[in-house]
Amino acid sequence: MKILKIPELNQRMHTDPIYMIAESEQQYNQQLTRVALDILKHRKDKPILLLSGPSGSGKTTSALRIEQLLEGWGCAAMVLSMDNYYLPESETPQALNEHGVIDYESPYRLDIPLLSDHLAKLSRCEPIQLPVFNFAKQCRETGQTIQRKPDELVILEGIHALNPEVTGSAGAFASCIYVSVRTRLQGEDGALLHPSKIRLMRRLMRDRIFRGREPVDTFRLFESVSRGEHQYIMPFKHRAAYEIDTFIDYEASVYRSILLPDLLQIADTYPDYARYADIAAFLQALEPVPQDLVPGISLVREFIGGSTFHY
Repeated sequence: MKILKIPELNQRMHTDPIYMIAESEQQYNQQLTRVALDILKHRKDKPILLLSGPSGSGKTTSALRIEQLLEGWGCAAMVLSMDNYYLPESETPQALNEHGVIDYESPYRLDIPLLSDHLAKLSRCEPIQLPVFNFAKQCRETGQTIQRKPDELVILEGIHALNPEVTGSAGAFASCIYVSVRTRLQGEDGALLHPSKIRLMRRLMRDRIFRGREPVDTFRLFESVSRGEHQYIMPFKHRAAYEIDTFIDYEASVYRSILLPDLLQIADTYPDYARYADIAAFLQALEPVPQDLVPGISLVREFIGGSTFHY
């Protein structure tokens, strides 16, 4: 577990922000490169990469960056999202919790037989017709037909990608990777900010910018999300042959100017604010970083917008 002290981060940012940002991005890219190179060596036996991680871990950008690296080395690759294998709520009664309410984190929201069948066919270079799930309408739509070429790599990303009950026999022909935040920020008083709070920052940013969701609503969902992570995701992280810490050293400094005003605004009105007050305290201690310094390829862009990738 890496620990970054806020005074040192602020000093690095004050001294040379451009270098600090470049150095932070390089640390993340070096991890991706190491994984991608090893995947490349085993692509004949392991043509599928199953990439998992909890909410806010940067799965999508990590998958797309690995794809970009592989293609830069002349290896064809494609990224598929497990989200498209979701089923309408009306078709997943097995995903109801003990209160009879739909558990949105449950793997039983997925069309497991179809997903397992598609993974097997992709491993054999057989064609499949991708589904597309419309979350707004809660219905499945027809996607394109694809066929993996020999030596091409397929990267499937999703929160349940390492769950053998979901991905079936894919372990025989797939490599597994787990991505998440593994770094803790440390304040001047020695207090540590848990990595889950960094991921919560990311969710707050994404929900606010892309979904029009207020921080209070994100906080209310967080308990259910956290419960789902401990129940459905983390028990399978041991299956991963590769792990990547997706924390970008300067990212919380970018979130400061965008997120802090909203958090301070609800400090006196939201009853459960005390549970999340440490996020605002850590943000206040950081030197702000302007959004326009963030590279378009950065994982940070997944949560603040302006990415060069199409999500």
